[in-house]
Amino acid sequence: MARHHTISSAPENMVWGYLDSALKPVCRIASGDTVTLTSFPAGGKECLPPDASRVPADYMAALDTLTQGGGPHFITGPIYVEGAEPGDTLQVEILEAKPTMDWGFVAILPLLGTLPDEFTDYETIHPKIDSQANVCTMPWGVDIPLDPFFGIMGVAPPPAWGRCGSPVPRAFGGNMDNKELKPGVTLYLPVFNEGALFFAGDGHGVQGDGEVCITALEMGIEGTFRLTVRKDMAVEFPFAESETHLMSIGLDEDLDDAAKQAVREMVRHVCLRSNLSRNEAYMLCSLAGDLRVTQLVDGNKGIHMMLPKAMI
Repeated sequence: MARHHTISSAPENMVWGYLDSALKPVCRIASGDTVTLTSFPAGGKECLPPDASRVPADYMAALDTLTQGGGPHFITGPIYVEGAEPGDTLQVEILEAKPTMDWGFVAILPLLGTLPDEFTDYETIHPKIDSQANVCTMPWGVDIPLDPFFGIMGVAPPPAWGRCGSPVPRAFGGNMDNKELKPGVTLYLPVFNEGALFFAGDGHGVQGDGEVCITALEMGIEGTFRLTVRKDMAVEFPFAESETHLMSIGLDEDLDDAAKQAVREMVRHVCLRSNLSRNEAYMLCSLAGDLRVTQLVDGNKGIHMMLPKAMI
């Protein structure tokens, strides 16, 4: 019988800025169990609001306790899933994602973002989050609807890769910053280590496709996932689906190559799920698949394709 597990927001359950297969699991669960975890906004003390009373004690404890690695992201994990072995697929059902703070931040930072040479008047703002109304209020008065998701979801990288900084998404997933990976969506990740070693973090309150200035609405987040080992399914790269759409994911330093990867992955999965030939699947993608820019700012840029399931 499936069990539910809750991982506290204590610093010992998180890392700051990296993923590593050598880390000791913070929780061991059975395949099919659900787990609830918490993470904090990316960044350091320079990103906090002026009113220190708005900063939760557990967030300050993480800032004061953890040693920052190769990136700014707070990530909870790893979670060991019993039975997972290299070559398997970890099925991640995203069940819930919700804010845990009444503020988030958006920043323009040196040498980062899509137009770093044009935006050098560096600034950090702290929009107010109203969870009941499901909006954030910008300093100039506009309310933007919230659409929370985890910017980082992934498994531990292959041991040979060593410790990987959190900013760059790769085959293990990680910092994909894909706003479509939200509650109601199932993400499939290739497994590179015994136990899969699942991580999640980098809470986002809302983000446009592109994430052009370098940040989304960076916020504290709590989420629930169902983690299931799939031995009947093989993926070499992250792939996802919702009730209505298939979603392929391409990641590369070159946006053209990321697009090629997203198309290639969608063709592969359409062929696996249908009787269509590779040519037919390619033509279908041209007629019914929508390529979108996931993000431009994480080293490996992202393109994802959305294809309605009703078309296959």
